[in-house]
Amino acid sequence: MPKEVAIKQPASHFVDIRGERHHVQTWGEAQWPALVLLHGWMDVGASFQFLVDALAHDWHVIAPDLRGFGRSAWQPQGYWFHDYFADLEALLAHFVGDAPARIVGHSLGGNIAMGYAGVRPSRVARIVSLEGFGIPAEPPEVAPRKVAKWLDAIANPPGFKAYESLGAVADKLQSKNPRLSRDKADFLAARWAASFPDGRAELVSDPRHKLPFPHVYRMDEIYAIWRNITAPVLWVAAEDSEIPRWLASHPEGEAGADGLAEVRRRIAHVPDATLGTVSDAGHMLHHDQPEQVAKLIEPFLLQQ
Repeated sequence: MPKEVAIKQPASHFVDIRGERHHVQTWGEAQWPALVLLHGWMDVGASFQFLVDALAHDWHVIAPDLRGFGRSAWQPQGYWFHDYFADLEALLAHFVGDAPARIVGHSLGGNIAMGYAGVRPSRVARIVSLEGFGIPAEPPEVAPRKVAKWLDAIANPPGFKAYESLGAVADKLQSKNPRLSRDKADFLAARWAASFPDGRAELVSDPRHKLPFPHVYRMDEIYAIWRNITAPVLWVAAEDSEIPRWLASHPEGEAGADGLAEVRRRIAHVPDATLGTVSDAGHMLHHDQPEQVAKLIEPFLLQQ
């Protein structure tokens, strides 16, 4: 039966995923239906707390810190997208077993979920992608420039600046997302960053995630993977997000009056997919409108 929204307490685990230590946060009981949540770029699994609190039914929620994010192990040689698929497969084996999984991903996490569902269709029962619609396509002519840019970045690795305090991290989060309340900003800051003895704070994710990719993003390959998905898919767009406009502004995109024309064109490559929207929300829709997101995705996830 549906329950009142309340703060749900997570459990913290460290598990071996492909020989590396990964931090995974879970909510609920292991015997409840499993629900895997994959966070976005520079985010952490704990960021789903507001959405988890808004879910009405009993779920065993499993939210990893993806490799190099949060409290999971860093990778000295950098990060390659296909490793996320292998990590997810190992995570499912550990927490879900052989049963097809329900997976919700935000942004980067949504793209991981979509890709994995296309290469391992039998392992996925249902997919929700929150603002994870791929990135702008790139022509092959950009390959030399992309590799050169990557080589330059390897020679001068990126870093993070230190903040004066966790409060300053919260200030930054609110400046980037005016909808974010102070209590939520403080909650996120304490999980996205760690404090030094002198009170300064620094993001806990690996700055090597800022390295540019040396390879060309080819939409024909992405579409081939998406067309292989057999699970029902729900794409969720935030009405005030910049992502659809970013995709549509690219030369390969198709701009539309509502900013979602390119998103609709892309979702047409997914065999069994529906597009939903969340109002009064930006890209971080699970922070802005967790109750609205929960009401949209939970009936979909509960279908057999």
